[in-house]
Amino acid sequence: MASTSPTAPAAPAAKRDRTHYLYIAVIAAVACGIAVGLIAPDAAIELKPLGTGFVNLIKMMISPIIFCTIVLGIGSVRKAAKVGAVGGIALGYFLTMSLVALGIGLVVGNVLHPGEGLQLTNAIKQAGHDQVSPDALPPVDFVLSIIPTTFVSAFTEGQVLQTLLVALLAGFALQAMGPVGAPVLRGVEHIQRLVFRVLVMVMWAAPIGAFGAIAAVVGSAGLDALKSLAVLMLGFYVTCFLFVFVVLGALLRLVAGVNVLSLLRYLGREFLLILSTSSSESALPRLIAKMEHLGVSKPVVGITVPTGYSFNLDGTMIYMTMASLYIADALGTPMSVGEQIPLLLFLLVASKGAAGVSGAGLATLAGGLQSHKPALVDGVGLIVGIDRFMSEARALTNFAGNAVATVLVGTWTKEIDQEQVRQVLAGRLPFDETTLLDEDTAPAGAGQGGEKELATA
Repeated sequence: MASTSPTAPAAPAAKRDRTHYLYIAVIAAVACGIAVGLIAPDAAIELKPLGTGFVNLIKMMISPIIFCTIVLGIGSVRKAAKVGAVGGIALGYFLTMSLVALGIGLVVGNVLHPGEGLQLTNAIKQAGHDQVSPDALPPVDFVLSIIPTTFVSAFTEGQVLQTLLVALLAGFALQAMGPVGAPVLRGVEHIQRLVFRVLVMVMWAAPIGAFGAIAAVVGSAGLDALKSLAVLMLGFYVTCFLFVFVVLGALLRLVAGVNVLSLLRYLGREFLLILSTSSSESALPRLIAKMEHLGVSKPVVGITVPTGYSFNLDGTMIYMTMASLYIADALGTPMSVGEQIPLLLFLLVASKGAAGVSGAGLATLAGGLQSHKPALVDGVGLIVGIDRFMSEARALTNFAGNAVATVLVGTWTKEIDQEQVRQVLAGRLPFDETTLLDEDTAPAGAGQGGEKELATA
């Protein structure tokens, strides 16, 4: 009998995850990059294109991944009102947390006063004015810039919000088509698998990119830049740490019952990738895939994550607050609370218009000061030398904030599989690093609990 035959086929062996070697290589590359930057700084600076090239490869994948994720998520939902509810809750949360982050930075900056006693040279003043970016759009122009020139240009210009708009329109159109749109959805699903497979291939270049990026920044700034502004940097890092582990951690525990350490451990590889490239965008595609695997429904992930990358910039909010106060103190013109609040509210709005600008934190700060209090722009040159190091904390905090936001929005909208969350964070349902997708081998309902609820809503 087949049931007693000693030659009955064994269960297929679990696929071996070899990608952990990749991230060991990334750590080694970072260490080598630091060594090269300190030993041969001139040569290290010439390695910058390696890091820039890797980040550009990742950015190349962002638009198709966002498009596929949102179209598949919304296209499978029967009630459009549900999608609107998710977006409204997400935007309300983003605004609230941005104000909280600004407030925390305000308090810390007023307590530390890290800029007191510094002197500005003419060279430093000019460096500050050089950071005023013409790409930072005012609010009205920013809203208009979300509309792409053509349907296809949203994918070619690399604008995340333009891709988001096109994907929303396509998703709602397929939703309205009903069964007729099913073949198109299946086609998009196959494209998504192709895109994620290409992303896996690109990730093998991460050690090269990390080596070039770290070597260049250490070679150009050196250790002197770190020493000269140690108080500001240390205060900023500690503030970001407390914001993530105290504020976001408490909120995550109270609302979703999830331990923030478990969530951050689950996203450990993404944090390493961000740390080595100084860009949270490099981990955006993986965050989408991992949040879906965690048990958050596709519509919630597809709306919350891409929108959060433009509107939920907690680390940038803290940075702009502390940097503004630091510059005002360094210029010998400390701001009163009455002056601080209008400036920070202005920066809150301005940051949304510069979310896609390269070096957005520094460019937004300089542009905001130029528009609201031009006399402070002279002091931006003080932090140019260490902005790259501070951008590490900005990117890590922004990423952590968006991961927590996705879980919270999923919980508030009841579009999260709590049992799967426990299984994944406990390590019993490992993420498939070879495809970045939950294939047919996933347990029934895994990663789709929210979708099923939406489909039957």
